[in-house]
Amino acid sequence: MNDFHDSEDDAYTCRDARTFEALPPARGRSFAATWWGQAWLKALEDTALDTQQLKLGRRHARAGAVGAVSVRPGRITAVVQDRDHTAHRSDVLVQELGAADWDRLLDMVADRAGHIAALLDRDMPPQLVEDAAAAGVELLPGIGDLEPSCDCEAWDHCAHTAALCYQLARLLDQDPFVLLLLRGRGEEELLGELQERSAARAQAYVADPDEAPEGSDASLAENGVVAAEAFAAQEGLAQLPAPPPRVDGPCAVPALGGGAPPAPGIDVPALEFLIADTAERAGRQLAEALSGRHADTPPTAGPTVSEDAVRLASAGPPTAVAARLATGSGRDAKGLAAAVRAWRQGGPAGLAVLEEEWTPGAEELARATTRLATAWPDAADRPRMRVTRNRWTVVGTGAQLRLGRDGRWWPYCKEQGQWLPSGPADEDPATALASLLGAVKGADTE
Repeated sequence: MNDFHDSEDDAYTCRDARTFEALPPARGRSFAATWWGQAWLKALEDTALDTQQLKLGRRHARAGAVGAVSVRPGRITAVVQDRDHTAHRSDVLVQELGAADWDRLLDMVADRAGHIAALLDRDMPPQLVEDAAAAGVELLPGIGDLEPSCDCEAWDHCAHTAALCYQLARLLDQDPFVLLLLRGRGEEELLGELQERSAARAQAYVADPDEAPEGSDASLAENGVVAAEAFAAQEGLAQLPAPPPRVDGPCAVPALGGGAPPAPGIDVPALEFLIADTAERAGRQLAEALSGRHADTPPTAGPTVSEDAVRLASAGPPTAVAARLATGSGRDAKGLAAAVRAWRQGGPAGLAVLEEEWTPGAEELARATTRLATAWPDAADRPRMRVTRNRWTVVGTGAQLRLGRDGRWWPYCKEQGQWLPSGPADEDPATALASLLGAVKGADTE
C-alpha cells in the first residue's frame, strides 16, 4: 500500500472526489447497520486511546454537528462544531491501495460476476472482502489504519475526528463505493476498469480455449459444442423461460372446507395458518433468490424447533394453535408470550438474550465495564447498578440491561414480577437505557 496522503496540495480531479451533504441528527439509532459499516467503526474504536473522546464524538454526530463530508482517495474531511458552535476542520487519512493491489483486486472481481452484481446493488458481501484478503488486499481498515488530523491539535482521535468517522459509517451503509474511493478508485473509474477486464477475458477465452478456466464453455469446446453456439445455430430451439416475476406479498389464503365437515383429526384453522406461513416464507425465499446478491450470500442456518415455534407464535395464530405451540416448545402461555416479545425485538438473538444467562469472559467484562463507565459523561448521571453475570440491574428500579454475546445492550423492564424485553438492542448502554428509565417509573422494583 502507499503511504498516507497528508498534503493539502494533492491534485485530484472532480471525478476523484465526492461531497455528501450534512446528514440529519441520528438520535436513537445505530450509526452502522451493515457489517462493513460496523467494521469501519471497530477500526476506530480499537484504535482510539481515549474512550471519552469517542463518546463525545458519538454525541456530536448524533446531534448533527458534522457538516458536509468530502471524500477523496486517502482522505475524508468535514467541519465539526462543538457545543459552543466553534468550528473545527477535521480530517481522517486512510491508506490507499497501490497499483499492484488494485491489479490483484480488479482481476479477482472481474472473474466473479456475483461480486460485480453485488457492488452495483450497493452491497459488499463478506465473500468479496475474504477473496480480496486471499489475494493479499485488505479492503476494510484495521487497527491503526485511520489517521486523525484536526485543527484542535489533538494528537490522537479527538471528538471531532471521531464524529467524522461515525458520520462516515452512515455513508458507508448507503454506498460501499465510498470505501473504495477512499482506497483510491472512484465508482466510474472502477466500473470502467472492471468492464474492460471482463471483456478482455471473454475475448481471450474465445480466442484460446486452452487458456480458459477449467469448466468454462471455451475449455469444453474441443470435447463438445459450446452451448451458446448451439443455441445460435438452432433456429426455433426452445429458449429458457424468463425468471419468475418478483412477488411483493403472499396471495390470499384459500378458505378450506367448502361447507363439508373436516376429516377427523384435521384442525382447519391450524392448517390455514400453516398455509399462510408457508406462502409468506416461499415469497421471501423467491425474492432472495432473485436478488443480485444471492450468489454471494452464504445460506443461513434454519431455526431450531423451539425458535420456530416462537417465530410462528409471533405471527398471531389462533388461540388453539398458540397453545399447541407453547406446549410443543416446552413453554407455558406466559413463557411463550415473553418469548414472542423477545423475538419481535430481535429475532433469534433477542430470544437468546431472554432465555440465556451467561458469564462474560475477562476481556468481554472489561470492555462492557468501560462502555458503562464512559456512557454517561457526567458521573452524577450514571445510574447505580448491580451486576449478575451478563445482567446489570439499576438499583431501586425495574430497569435492567442485558449484554448480548454480540456486545450489544438489550433493555429489560420488570412487569408483574417477570423481566421482559422493552426495546431493541443498542451498542451504547446509555441509549438503550434512556427510554426505559422513564417508562419504568412507578413500575415493579426488586
